[in-house]
Amino acid sequence: MKHRIFIAVNLPEKIKKDLYSYSRKWPELPVRWTKSENLHITLEFLGYVSPDEIREIAKIAEETAARHSSFEIKLNKICYGPPDKMPPRMIWAEGEKSKELGALKEDLQQSLSNVRLGSESGERVFKPHITLGRVRAWDFRKIEPEERPEVDEDISLNFNIESVEVMESKLGRGGPEYFVLESCRLQN
Repeated sequence: MKHRIFIAVNLPEKIKKDLYSYSRKWPELPVRWTKSENLHITLEFLGYVSPDEIREIAKIAEETAARHSSFEIKLNKICYGPPDKMPPRMIWAEGEKSKELGALKEDLQQSLSNVRLGSESGERVFKPHITLGRVRAWDFRKIEPEERPEVDEDISLNFNIESVEVMESKLGRGGPEYFVLESCRLQN
């Protein structure tokens, strides 16, 4: 049986609660808000993989994490995403560009590509984002453009990244549920 797998940075509970509180700010928007326990930064989406591949992915993630030191991330804005997409697909929290996160993501991608998993390597400087909600495009289009709420909120949330997690996503009627399969510590 195949499992839907990704590698992510989970957020501290306080950050999850702070971010989730913004879902109440725009009640008129046609958005399916992400459950607070599901808020994370995706580093690599791997798709459907076998149990043997999961073991290999966990080993690679652990070895990769051990090569990197913990570091701080700063979240600074809540906005529609991706930029310049209309109708927008999401409302997300953006972070400042991070060389440390970019290096970790690139190392993961390269290590996974050695076993033919993961996507192509990207830029070294990675701008993290956290999906707070998915916009229902059909309903969004029904709102007159001048009546659409502006989603452009400056925030200031900082937290340390001390681990990456190999996660499984199980799709269900109430939305996806995420499970940590392996937590891989970064150096302190």
